[in-house]
Amino acid sequence: MKIVILDRNGTLNVHREDFVKSDVEWTPLPGALEAVARLNHAGWHVVIASNQSGLGRGLFDMASLNAMHAKMHKMLAAVGGRVDAVFYCPHSPDENCECRKPKPGLFLQIAERYGVDLAHVPTAGDSLRDMQAGAAAGCEPHLLLTGMGAACRGIPLPPEYPPNTRVHEDLAAFVDFLLEREERNALNVAV
Repeated sequence: MKIVILDRNGTLNVHREDFVKSDVEWTPLPGALEAVARLNHAGWHVVIASNQSGLGRGLFDMASLNAMHAKMHKMLAAVGGRVDAVFYCPHSPDENCECRKPKPGLFLQIAERYGVDLAHVPTAGDSLRDMQAGAAAGCEPHLLLTGMGAACRGIPLPPEYPPNTRVHEDLAAFVDFLLEREERNALNVAV
């Protein structure tokens, strides 16, 4: 199974310092939904792993989170894309749970649900904690220079990033990389 794990805020939709709290505030990043559709059309399953501490902080409720995801699914469908599942951590940072990134709990839940080994599964997000959680689960980390990742634009990655973290301008560039690599690998096998 070809599976890719994406962060949500700052990766698929605009990051907000004051949290995305409603479907009205959930705004896709330019080209992000189309990038997911391109992955789907190439046979990839797309799963989201997202910290949603706004729930634990009381900034929004489950109905609001469900409305955000309903809007996301509807907008994805309109461009021919889909997200297979959304795994999220509802806890605030002080709850010290196992599912809040940078811990790998969400990724381990995904591995269990899909019955996959996460070794070399690509994961993309916009923050250090996204990279750390993915790498801790064995995934291949890809930092996007959108959302919080924009702070890394034009500089070498700080040493706390996992080794071999690849950097891409945005989700579309990450998808270009994955699909081009897949095509190269297929050509090498065919030769």
